[in-house]
Amino acid sequence: MNVEQARFNMIEQQIRPWDVLDTSVLGLLSAVRREDFVPAAHQAQAFMDLELPLGNGRSLLAPRVEARLVQDLNLSKRDTVLLVGAATGYVAALLAHKAQRVIGLESDAALAAVARNNLRKGGVNNAEIVQADGSQGFAAQAPFDAILLAGSVAQVPQTLLDQLKVGGRLLAIVGDEPVMQATLFTRVADGQLSRQALFDTVANRLSGFPEPSKFHF
Repeated sequence: MNVEQARFNMIEQQIRPWDVLDTSVLGLLSAVRREDFVPAAHQAQAFMDLELPLGNGRSLLAPRVEARLVQDLNLSKRDTVLLVGAATGYVAALLAHKAQRVIGLESDAALAAVARNNLRKGGVNNAEIVQADGSQGFAAQAPFDAILLAGSVAQVPQTLLDQLKVGGRLLAIVGDEPVMQATLFTRVADGQLSRQALFDTVANRLSGFPEPSKFHF
């Protein structure tokens, strides 16, 4: 496989047509080697338009979804970001190039170790990985300028929304198959949030988040 050609094709054929037009994000996708964050068994699929399984029900998001989420979070180099669902560390690496500091939460101990190792090997010094239940956020370091959920949830817990600064943004894929929407929550004032649906997609569930009851009486 010609890795650089495959990377170019991923960007031009999958990601750019999905309205990822921010040149800084497109440049990151060329510079941060996605294949270094993909399990060895799936190296040949590193640039394909699909979610890659990581075991225990976890997966990497499709590249176009990762890129669109990073773009639409609209980060600045002053921002402190909380990433929920760090997986192998790829999204944390992308965010780290856009922000001042990234804290990645990963509930799976083995994945957390993989993410730490990948970030270290990639020379990413402003991102750290904490093994923790992401549904509770990370109150010890709150409030955050931005929070990103790297997977889908039925609904965003209030606990996470409460960890945003005024002006802070939380981006999550919300809903149930077959209808999910990437949704941007912004804390416009204390106790006041705005909510904006950005795009439709479907993504694997993040672990540890509550599912509403399917039974109604």
